[in-house]
Amino acid sequence: MNGMPHRERIVVRCPNWLGDVVMTTPALRALRRAKPKARIVALLPPPLVPLLEGSEWVDEVWPLASRGEGGFRNWWGDRTRIAAERFTLGLAIPESVSSAWLLRAGRVGRVVGFARDPFRRALLHDVLPAPESWGRRRLVSRERFALRLVEAAVPEARSVGSPDLRLTLGVTNEEEARLDQALRDEHAERSGWTETPPVVIAPGASFGSAKCWPPESFAALADRVAGRGHPVVLIGAPGESARVQTVSETMKAEATVLDGVLDLGALKVLLRGARALVANDAGARHVAAAFGVPSVIFFGPTSVAKTADNLDRIEVLETAHDCRPCYRRTCPIDHRCLRGIPVEVAEEATERALGGGAV
Repeated sequence: MNGMPHRERIVVRCPNWLGDVVMTTPALRALRRAKPKARIVALLPPPLVPLLEGSEWVDEVWPLASRGEGGFRNWWGDRTRIAAERFTLGLAIPESVSSAWLLRAGRVGRVVGFARDPFRRALLHDVLPAPESWGRRRLVSRERFALRLVEAAVPEARSVGSPDLRLTLGVTNEEEARLDQALRDEHAERSGWTETPPVVIAPGASFGSAKCWPPESFAALADRVAGRGHPVVLIGAPGESARVQTVSETMKAEATVLDGVLDLGALKVLLRGARALVANDAGARHVAAAFGVPSVIFFGPTSVAKTADNLDRIEVLETAHDCRPCYRRTCPIDHRCLRGIPVEVAEEATERALGGGAV
């Protein structure tokens, strides 16, 4: 295989959410450092593949056809491709039955992971014990969750002293070109951003509306940021157009609107060059953290405990209510957790994120 029949081959079934994939990078780094000569392949849902393009921690990133349309035929294609590689070790990071089943069906020599479901337990070769402190809901940062799995499966990956939990992403020349093309398509360019980098505002969240600070509040904050001379870029993923449009139309100031036109590769480039990010607790904030970009993040139905690492450049805005964290996609009551955060508080946090100067 690949001219190296005895080379160790490792497949990593990565998470299905953008932020969780970014938070897996410390584990991938530890795995690569422990196994520098191994062939490491990451499996991702197709839209998330650009996240790990340009990464030095994996040799290849394979899109999972079975995560899209096509049913059993696509699943069988994924299974066949995995089986042909004859992987010696498989790390099933998602705690789903399907992730373990795909690796077992793909004839991976040893499939390892955590398990809460009895069917998943039966599919794993090695079921890793989860610390009691995590609880049933796994209230531990995703960085530590994935790193614990790698260290248990590959003892050489265990760190001495404090673990290295830094987030890291790479960028390719092709991704640079894709951002430039997206800007040209919107009659914009980033030439002026060298001296005055933009403040990127991401008002949506694919998880659901419960995660989102009100659009009228985002618009008011964006106006204040733009009024102080900072270029403002509004971004939104497919499916977030209505929210992005509401913010754009409510704003009085000018903004560059990149609504559903950026793939994740272009998003990496945009955030790498940003002055700051203002967003909900969604995927973009983890990408920004990987590039050390200061951020203001709104937490509503989710708990910061699951993302408690890599917060040194993040202003966390949240409120104290008995109903949170609820992890609901839509709020059944009055959305008090996020509606209770005033624009003035967000403005002060943005000022701090920008380095103490006036917003």
